[in-house]
Amino acid sequence: MKALTWQGKRQVSVEEVPDPAIQDPTDAIIRITSTAICGSDLHLYEVLGPFMNKGDILGHEPMGIVEEVGSAVTNIKPGDKVVIPFNIACGNCFMCGLGLQSQCETTQVKAKGTGAAMFGYTELYGSVPGGQAEYLRVPHADYGPIKVANTSIPDERYLFLSDILPTAWQAVDYANVPGGGTLAVFGLGPIGQLASRIGKHLGYRVIAVERIPERRQMAERHGIATLDWTRNCADDLRDMTGGRGPDSVVDAVGMESHGSPVAAAAQAAVGVLPHPVAKLAMTTAGVDRLAALHAAIDSVRRGGTVSLSGVYGGEADPMPMLKMFDKQLQLRMGQCNVKHWITDLLPLVDDDTDPLALSDLVTHRVSLDEAPAMYEMFQKKEDGCIKVVLQP
Repeated sequence: MKALTWQGKRQVSVEEVPDPAIQDPTDAIIRITSTAICGSDLHLYEVLGPFMNKGDILGHEPMGIVEEVGSAVTNIKPGDKVVIPFNIACGNCFMCGLGLQSQCETTQVKAKGTGAAMFGYTELYGSVPGGQAEYLRVPHADYGPIKVANTSIPDERYLFLSDILPTAWQAVDYANVPGGGTLAVFGLGPIGQLASRIGKHLGYRVIAVERIPERRQMAERHGIATLDWTRNCADDLRDMTGGRGPDSVVDAVGMESHGSPVAAAAQAAVGVLPHPVAKLAMTTAGVDRLAALHAAIDSVRRGGTVSLSGVYGGEADPMPMLKMFDKQLQLRMGQCNVKHWITDLLPLVDDDTDPLALSDLVTHRVSLDEAPAMYEMFQKKEDGCIKVVLQP
């Protein structure tokens, strides 16, 4: 089959690789019909390369048709259309019982001290072959796959259930916005776009902060007030909220925020080290670009909540602890627990009125063969690129 593979820093290519096969009774094989490039895939393209191996299959936002199931899988059958959550969970352990599928004790990558295994996302999360491919082996398919009932709705509305829609929903839920309160969203990539729309859908006042005009324009189409990141956004946000700042902030930017030149230089330096040295550096002294996070902490009102949905990976990040303590802030964060939110989200996805405007998010639809060019375009934020869907 064809699959998009990691070959080195800023180097991905479509290669012929062996077809996946059933290995365990709880496995399924899915023929991919749509798969997306996630903003967090760009971290593999750039910063997290030391934890990748040449030939790793990328991608963690897939959906498709069930081709084959193991003997223990009874919830889906060949011919079903399904969405595959990016985290791999058993559904039976203590953590899954708490709704923390991203911490599943059955699939935790204990050798690395990390949470549940993930598709297509570094050896830190199990080096599980990903979904930017023609076929995908799905472990724990007796629990994970989400069956699509309305096959007349375009793939993309359901595809986003694999990651970005529940991630955005969790980000807003974790933000703990009071009724009628103000939510600021930093970053208008796919997660930020959806978090902004979710906040508006739930009745909050939403202000989104983004430096790229095309991304602000997309949010504005859906009634979201926006600010240009190049200005002093913390002061602007206070001016717009009676001098206090927003009640809650979602940081949907993560480890590669613009405006952090020293950390950017450190990340670039680690990226050219030999893999073993680079791994050691990142796991003991790695730093993130924290401009967006620090701006979120600065701008949120006293007693407010900062919710992190952008991926962070530094072990030595400097944090403004005096300010955080003095302002009595709450921080919520973590990988999304996809299955935990599906009951809330499926009615919105099924709704013919498309209340979250999911039909207006994809900017580029291309074949799998064009994926390498799209990674470069997405990273450089060219051609208005916000969300890319690949169709094998």
